[in-house]
This record gives sequence, structure tokens and C-alpha cells, in this order.
Amino acid sequence: MKNLIKGLLVTLLVVSGLMAGEANHVRVFTMDNSNGKITPATIQAAFEKEGMMVEANNDMNTPFKRDFKVTYYDVYNLMVLWDKDTFRKLAVKYPKIALFTPLSMSIYTKKGDKTISVASLSPAGIAAMTGIPANEPALVALGKKIEKALKTAMPKGKFVNMPYKMVKAEGPLIHEASFKVGKEWEDEKDDLEMAFEGELAPNGFVSPAFVDLNYDLDEHDIDAYQFFDAYSICKIKVIYTVSQKHPEAGALAPCTMYLYLKKDDNTIHMAFPTVYKWFSALDIKDKASRDVLLDAQKKFEAILKKITK
Repeated sequence: MKNLIKGLLVTLLVVSGLMAGEANHVRVFTMDNSNGKITPATIQAAFEKEGMMVEANNDMNTPFKRDFKVTYYDVYNLMVLWDKDTFRKLAVKYPKIALFTPLSMSIYTKKGDKTISVASLSPAGIAAMTGIPANEPALVALGKKIEKALKTAMPKGKFVNMPYKMVKAEGPLIHEASFKVGKEWEDEKDDLEMAFEGELAPNGFVSPAFVDLNYDLDEHDIDAYQFFDAYSICKIKVIYTVSQKHPEAGALAPCTMYLYLKKDDNTIHMAFPTVYKWFSALDIKDKASRDVLLDAQKKFEAILKKITK
């Protein structure tokens, strides 16, 4: 009986530990960088060594200084990357994995600081957004791959405790839209994407990366989709404003909008993460950040409504 009780206590402690470890879906891995040897480029190389495809690794201080004259960071990069193996294993059963294909990370050093940090979304955070079970082997493997890359890039680094806990979401975490097509779906798809891309700049959005996800599926004889595209979408004013208090927001920006058409279907499906995940995961309370995020959400929803009507 004592052994049984002891076993139950150990199990409870393990589960409690796991829950405590996932108190925040956005995680920050930090290391001393007094010698300046760790850079966004060396971090990118570590992820590429693990087989991940880095689509962009942009120095945001350049547009921050250009547009706002002031930057709060010596280093602030947004890195966009994905793992082909993970996508291949999950795409057919769980197309919402494309919300994080590619996924985003921020790499940053605050002004005058001697540390460098990488913010990323945990597998539990991806699961919560996509409906993929948290214990899905491919998702668990992705989390391990990310952690291995971080430890390779920053061997003396560690995950740090955030000064807040996640809060209940104020609204839906995903905004979805659909568009009926006929037999000439290729032309309709091209028109849809051209219209979408034409609406980005006038509404203050940029797309640092575009990925033809179906190309890799085709290369491995996974014949489930007519097409499967993903756009990384960012609004510089949003990340500039939010990053002042939450540099780890880069784990959610750029966000990915996907669109796909399954074989033998006549509906293009589109989706992107809403700002309610930002509010929930980062416990965002300041008015400036909330206002700029809600404005971006409103504008993006309006774009999708306009091009799919």
C-alpha cells in the first residue's frame, strides 16, 4: 500500500510539474551573451542543423528606427521557420498545423543588457490552437527538436519564468473564412491570392515569407490537397508597440495565414490566429498594445471578408 501511495504521489508530482511547466504557452530561453558571440545568425544555424527550414530572420531594428525613430533593443529579430517532417506527418489529419507552418520566434537583447533570449510557442500552445492532441508524437518531437536547437545555439541557456500567467481567452483563437470555387479553381485561386496580396500594403501589413506547403507534400507522394499555401503576416506597428512590454510577442508574430483546397472538394479554406491568443498567452493589459492589436484584427478580418464575398 505504501508503494502504491508513493507511486501515486510521484505521478501527481510529475503531472503537477508538467502543468506548472506549461503555465505559459510562450516560453523564453535566455543565456548570458557578454562576449556577443551568440547572434541571430548563429541561432538560425542551430535550427538549420536540426533540419528546420528558416524562411526569414529579419532585423526589426531597421524598420523600427525608420518608422518610429526609437528602438528599445540592441537586438530584435523575428525568425520564421518550419519543420517539413512535422508538417508531412500532421497535414492530412490536422490541416490547422499550418497556423504554425511556418512558426515564429523572436530573438532579442534589451538595450544595455548582456543576455540574449529566444521566445517560442510551446507544443502545448500549438495544440491549444490547432486541436492536435498534446501527446501527438509528431508534435512532441517538434518540441524536442526546438529545445535541442536552442540548447545547441545557447548551451548555457535556460527557460526563464515569466512574470505573469496566461489568462482566459476573451474570444475565439482562430478566425476562419471559406471561398467556393468551380472547376476552374486554379484561376479563382490565383485571383483570390492576388486580391489578398493587393490588400496587405494599403492596410499596413507585410508578408515576410510565403510557403508553398503542398510542394513538399507532393515531393513525398502525399496527394491530399490541390494546393496548400501559407503566408507569414506582420504589421510593424503592432510588433513595435507590443514588444516594448512583451518582447516575447515574437513567438506569435508574424502570424501565419493558410489557405488550402482538398482533393475532390470545392471550398478553399482560410484561417489565421486572432489577437485573443496574444491577450491570453501574454496577459496583455496596456491600452496601447490592445488597441493596435484589435485594429489589426479588424483590418485583417475586413480583408478576408472583402476578397471572399
